[in-house]
Amino acid sequence: MANKKVFNGLVANWKDIEDGSNASYPGSRETHGLTANFAKHFKLSRLGVSQDRLRPGERSSWPHAEADEEEFVLVLEGTPDLWVDGHIKRLAPGDCVGFASGTGLAHTFINNTNADVRMIVVGEASRYRSRIHYPMHPKRNAEIGSRHWSDVPKRKLGPHDGKPDKPRYLRKSKTP
Repeated sequence: MANKKVFNGLVANWKDIEDGSNASYPGSRETHGLTANFAKHFKLSRLGVSQDRLRPGERSSWPHAEADEEEFVLVLEGTPDLWVDGHIKRLAPGDCVGFASGTGLAHTFINNTNADVRMIVVGEASRYRSRIHYPMHPKRNAEIGSRHWSDVPKRKLGPHDGKPDKPRYLRKSKTP
């Protein structure tokens, strides 16, 4: 029989960790899903691990590229669209994606379906020194100042604008 005292704090369910608050960018009403931040819960300092849950019409973030941080995503449930440099690819449970740092490859995940999407996201613990570039949001690049990756490798963007097909938040406001 397991000793409850030994396992207290070492085992958790994502439903108990998901914070219920919607992530969004300053000045935007668009929501970017719900997060169960495992790294924060387990007090991990070097590893960023979370489960992101996107409801219909949500995307994980604004399209962005990272200069200094690597990222790995595993689709657990649902069929999100992977947006990369203006092109879309439909993913399925079990599909995984890896983003190397420094490539300039802009990306986001979009839930264009009528069911929730759940993904495990693994990366380096957030560092203030990391630099980021938002190819579709020059205003955001200006807002983040020295964190903007100004010398990002130039990449040609495809035809897709990186926005969900049927955003839930249009009931309140338009996407920036």
